[in-house]
Amino acid sequence: MQNLRRSGVWFAASVLVLAASSIGLSRFLENETPTVSLALDQLNVNALIGEITHDLNDTSNAPDLDALLAKAESALRFDVADARLYSLIGEIKYRKGEKDQAYEFFEQARKLSKTEIHALQRSIGHSIETGDLSKAVREIDILLRRWPDRFPAIAEDLPTILSNPDGYQAVLAALKAEAPWRSSLFVALGGNPEGLGSANRLLLDLAASGAPPKSRELSAVINGYIRQKQYESAYRLFLFSLSDEEKKLAGYVFNSTFEPASSGKPFDWQVRNQSSMEVTFATSQDALEGEGGAAVRFLNTPVKGTALQQYIELPPGSYKISLVASARNLKLPKELFWSIRCVGPAGEIARFNIPEGTYNRQALSQDFSVGSAGCPMQLLKLETAAIAESWRFRYVGTLVMHKLSIERLSP
Repeated sequence: MQNLRRSGVWFAASVLVLAASSIGLSRFLENETPTVSLALDQLNVNALIGEITHDLNDTSNAPDLDALLAKAESALRFDVADARLYSLIGEIKYRKGEKDQAYEFFEQARKLSKTEIHALQRSIGHSIETGDLSKAVREIDILLRRWPDRFPAIAEDLPTILSNPDGYQAVLAALKAEAPWRSSLFVALGGNPEGLGSANRLLLDLAASGAPPKSRELSAVINGYIRQKQYESAYRLFLFSLSDEEKKLAGYVFNSTFEPASSGKPFDWQVRNQSSMEVTFATSQDALEGEGGAAVRFLNTPVKGTALQQYIELPPGSYKISLVASARNLKLPKELFWSIRCVGPAGEIARFNIPEGTYNRQALSQDFSVGSAGCPMQLLKLETAAIAESWRFRYVGTLVMHKLSIERLSP
């Protein structure tokens, strides 16, 4: 009798260990192989949700919606507080065409978890469809604060929302409150021809608020205008964005003395990062020997491409570009030069080379003209003539450019 009791205890313990092992293994497999996981533990809700989600997203086979609905409703009896199950049932009903019931389940999922991702996305779409754009923006804000990587999923709806007065004001209010998706919004609008007008308006309204536009936001929209060849709008937005201090640097060449305050905007200096050289800006007070400007130090390596550039906008006419520069032990195996190219089919309209050697405040200049057609905007670049990065052509020394300016010549 005692042996039987011991055997029974041993058997019960073995069953418990086996059950625990099955549950543990089921948990381990629930993400990668939910079907196997369910076979080990039929009450594993995570595995069930994974299996149903996989079947719904399987484009190679039409899902059996009734069977999936039965599975989800069965699981709900064991876990009535899991927002994901309500969301899944809502999605299945949505696909069955039972949309009113579907949105009831999505709403219940949202009550249990405000950030349940699928219910949120469906709710956003429903709010847009019904014209409740203020609600849509609130839901978008909740979604993107919790799931910032979901921004591309809602980006295509932004022009529609912003074209509506209520939607526009809701978005503006979120941006004034420094929504974390603010910069992503301007990148998306800058890449969408239909969104540029709304992006420009948002920037103007933000400028008059306590949350003014950031440089990267302005750059995204300016670059968007440039891609759409709306050059005048791009330049006008750049000028509008200038602070009182920046306005002192304005001219045909912005910041012609290379003050160390580059914003990175297309009509400001943009520095090309290369391991073959160092580019630094310094005022005369900060620079060695009182020589301020842009210093380009070459590191005895090949140099290919652009070191500095900015977009400029010159009306048709005759001009002179002038550079005051100093150099120390400058060796240029291939040409180093400033060029002006039309952003368009006209191509290069001016070029002058930087001399080698050691010199102090040498003045260089070149006359050029901008035609009346085919050159609405230009690109000013410091670049090398190297085609390939061959170690036979290594650049050495330092070039300091104190001032680069363009002046219009009298007719």
